[in-house]
Amino acid sequence: MRRRSAVWTATLLLGWAGATAAQPPGPAAGVYGFSAEGARHQRELESKLDALFSAQNLRQSMQQLTAHPHHVGSRWDKANAEWMASQFRSWGYDTAIEEFWVLFPTPKERKLELLAPSRFVAGLDEEAIPEDSTSSQKAEQLPTYNAYSVDGDVTGELVYVNYGLPDDYEELARHGISVEGKIAIARYGGSWRGIKPKVAAEHGAIGCLIFSDPSGDGYAAGDPYPKGGWRPEQGVQRGSVKDAPLFSGDPLTPFIGATKDAPRVPLAEAKSLTRIPVLPISARDARALLAALGGPVVPGTWRGALPIAYHFGPGPAKVHLKLAFNWDLAPLYDVIARMPGSRWPDQWVIRGNHHDAWVNGASDPVSGMVALLEEARAVGELARQGERPARTLIYAGWDGEEPGLLGSTEWAELHEAELAEKAVAYINSDSNARGFFGAGGSHALETLVDQVAADVTDPETGVSVADRLRARARVEGSPEEQRLAADKKPLRLSALGSGSDYTPFLQHLGIASLNIGYGDEEEYGQYHSIYDSFDHYVRFVDPTFVYGVALAKTGARLTLRLANADVPAFEPGDLTATLRRYVDDMDKLTDRLREETATENARIRDGVYKLAADPTKTSVVPEPKPPVPFLDFSPLKNAMAELEAAGQRYASARKDRLAGSQPLSAPEAAELSRRLFRLERSLTSRDGLPGRPWYRHLVYAPGFYTGYGVKTLPAIREAIELRKFDQVPAAVTNVASALTQLAKELDEAAALWRGKG
Repeated sequence: MRRRSAVWTATLLLGWAGATAAQPPGPAAGVYGFSAEGARHQRELESKLDALFSAQNLRQSMQQLTAHPHHVGSRWDKANAEWMASQFRSWGYDTAIEEFWVLFPTPKERKLELLAPSRFVAGLDEEAIPEDSTSSQKAEQLPTYNAYSVDGDVTGELVYVNYGLPDDYEELARHGISVEGKIAIARYGGSWRGIKPKVAAEHGAIGCLIFSDPSGDGYAAGDPYPKGGWRPEQGVQRGSVKDAPLFSGDPLTPFIGATKDAPRVPLAEAKSLTRIPVLPISARDARALLAALGGPVVPGTWRGALPIAYHFGPGPAKVHLKLAFNWDLAPLYDVIARMPGSRWPDQWVIRGNHHDAWVNGASDPVSGMVALLEEARAVGELARQGERPARTLIYAGWDGEEPGLLGSTEWAELHEAELAEKAVAYINSDSNARGFFGAGGSHALETLVDQVAADVTDPETGVSVADRLRARARVEGSPEEQRLAADKKPLRLSALGSGSDYTPFLQHLGIASLNIGYGDEEEYGQYHSIYDSFDHYVRFVDPTFVYGVALAKTGARLTLRLANADVPAFEPGDLTATLRRYVDDMDKLTDRLREETATENARIRDGVYKLAADPTKTSVVPEPKPPVPFLDFSPLKNAMAELEAAGQRYASARKDRLAGSQPLSAPEAAELSRRLFRLERSLTSRDGLPGRPWYRHLVYAPGFYTGYGVKTLPAIREAIELRKFDQVPAAVTNVASALTQLAKELDEAAALWRGKG
């Protein structure tokens, strides 16, 4: 899946040295979690690493891994896994391929035709082009489809629903338009693709089409491929439409690792499949369908870049959609490479990227995978020179990410008990490209990431990737972001929703996680198509692989600093400051909803929607919305105050110990490390979120109607946003309990700093 660009802002962070103000995190400063001598040695290691990285190695690895389509269950998926395993072994890692068996449907029949007012049969194909040497591998390519669509044979009038999100259906209702018994056509964008058939089904649609509008990633952005890098008119975005906000991983084995003999839910009872058939189509096929629509012209915000007038419908366009799939189990091949730690082998730092693709997958995911391979090679070379990491490293090449984070989820579920005990952190990457550094993740790791970003040089500008981000914020950021960037405040991580392999670690198991990568300057119109190829990548994405090297440098620093630190770089102050912002936002969210409710009800009362409705149809005026009741957040605020006090006690104890002459003993350092990396577990609930117990984290989760997009304090936030106000008190109580538990954990960690653990 495509890495979502992470937007950085700024915040004040505290450094390891324990001073009252943070040291600038450049080369002259210390390294969080290390003594002064340890920091000097760590920087020497990183300088050696930088000299080992080779852009040519990344290029050669990409040529190897993208030579053939390598989707789940394919011949070349297995071959790539075996090749990577052999590489890891040659670099000194204990390596195994762990196999899982998952539900992976592939198309048996696809048919889409316009029946009225004229006849048109959709091509549903992507043509090979001479400039792309692998685009002609038709026999090996998966056709264009959405995985986990149900079978279906439906005929109905067509309705254009914009991005197909809940707000779009409210706009349709204001125009007196319903999709009940009809086929919805939505454009990609606005949210994760799986939300579109989900919402369409909730409104009574019998089928759903999703098309790539040129306004999003086609000629409106630049020249289409092969002249430029953007999506050509025949390009189609494949992808999963599994209801990922319910749970990640194999649809038939929730909570259970999908080994070959694992108990499975019957297919008819699988809850994460779509309720209606859904198919992705190209801009070329969509144009013929949309041009046949009648009804009112859509609002300006609904119009794309096709050279037609966009109408709502329904009709006179009538469409027949027929889909049938092979509902087979397919093997997954997770490549797991271990380097046992020299001091703390039972503390694991995990670094992962997926290796499966919808087709050849140069950008997604091979650009990230080859950077991880080069990183692991260099770390292995240092180990041969006697510099084995202090904690165990696990490098993972996940399979089955594209259909729904299958390989990482099944591995995490199978190894849940060990991971709960031993996992320090998980560091993820996915696609990588030319441009700005992006990072999101657990906010206790902000200081770590900020210091690393200050130490990695941007290949294009020659300044640190942190300074380049600050320069961007000064030009494009909000007034507050501009001010903080001008003052050179440290960087703030974005919160993680979903869309890549950090999800099972962070949101299911409560393991502190990061997602990293570079991008935002590439021409990225080839996503999930046959044109995501080596030829495309070296022309339009990262031609010299210098940003692949930058990712390897970044990932290696993050991984080794966590692995080698006397105490891993978890900063509770950063986490507490972030939680305070999230808690304060609950009042702001409620106030905004009250204002929006009052405005909407006034428009209904004043007849605005009746006047705007199509005069040829019966107007459907929305019902007034009930007022937002008083919501009591005092338990949450009290718990937050208690946590802040505990955080201050922790900071004071740490400062006093570091200012003194008594270093941590080895047992104290080991126990304090365990306390710190388990802080994230305190923010989870074994019962999970309402209606989706697989998601256990109470602070970060993908939104029920956003898919990839994050919802912070999700149980509270979504109860408010979805107007399920009766669920708010229980959600507040659960989060408050988690904050109280986190405060207790911090006090116990503070006692260790005081020598009383």
